[in-house]
Amino acid sequence: MRQMDTAIAPDDKDWTWVLERACPECGVDVSDIERTEVASLIRSNAAAWVELLARDVATVSTRPAPNRWSTLEYAAHVRDVFRIFRGRLALMVDIDDPLFENWDQDATAVADRYGEQAPDVVSAELVEAGNAIATAFAELSPDDDQVWRRTGRRSDGASFTVDTFARYFLHDPMHHLWDVQHS
Repeated sequence: MRQMDTAIAPDDKDWTWVLERACPECGVDVSDIERTEVASLIRSNAAAWVELLARDVATVSTRPAPNRWSTLEYAAHVRDVFRIFRGRLALMVDIDDPLFENWDQDATAVADRYGEQAPDVVSAELVEAGNAIATAFAELSPDDDQVWRRTGRRSDGASFTVDTFARYFLHDPMHHLWDVQHS
């Protein structure tokens, strides 16, 4: 499949608004998520992708529309989100107010040829990355407000505490799971 030749408009929205209200598309309201739920929600999300990626290659690698990623492309993105955010969480826990390195998710999708990766490999890597970040969150005591108040920043000026970072992060894989289940 050479679907990466068909460019998808880059997502340039500032999704931090999901911290203030429910997402009108997927319906996720991250303000309702408790600290104690973060790890299990990540693991549940990763498990759902395994089932989706187990379908035949043609189904998972075909875009439902020219301007929408395939299930495989979304899964590769979610895998990378798990990896990137695991690194960012480690920075927030270990360093005072770190500045996160920029990540161009759209350039990564093209450069890494998301739509041409092997679904079984992406599935295994997604579960591994999901378990790594779930474990990292599970290791944080939900009662240790000092840890959950630690901060980190994006280069665009968006600032997060570990608490808001967890909620902001969770919306992404949950939203993309909704994307593939409703396309």
